[in-house]
Amino acid sequence: MNILLVVAAALIDPDNRVLIAQRPEGKQLAGLWEFPGGKIDAGERPEDALIRELHEELGITVKEACLAPLTFASFAYPDFHLLMPLYVCRRWEGFAVSRENQALKWVRPRDLRSYPMPPADAPLIPALVDLIG
Repeated sequence: MNILLVVAAALIDPDNRVLIAQRPEGKQLAGLWEFPGGKIDAGERPEDALIRELHEELGITVKEACLAPLTFASFAYPDFHLLMPLYVCRRWEGFAVSRENQALKWVRPRDLRSYPMPPADAPLIPALVDLIG
């Protein structure tokens, strides 16, 4: 089974809300909500991939020093196994805006379970609730 390595961020605003993005129509798992991030390219470090993805998807600039690893997901989909580290980020430059036709929403961690998420994202929620409530 192929292992797919992706990286995600829990962007936390000053009100302790987390940004989630809805996967757009036409993509696998369309309509589900997820933490922003994406695939790690060959030879790319997870932090570099996350910084790149956050800029491409949301138009924000993140410095590596502002990324703190929190937890990870390991999930077996039918066609591949997903391994996804989740970083917390409380500081970035710019305003998060949709650059890839995805809906965005700031949500309190305790309310994340009310949004349908891919199976690999849901197990990340307890760590966020423990961290910020």
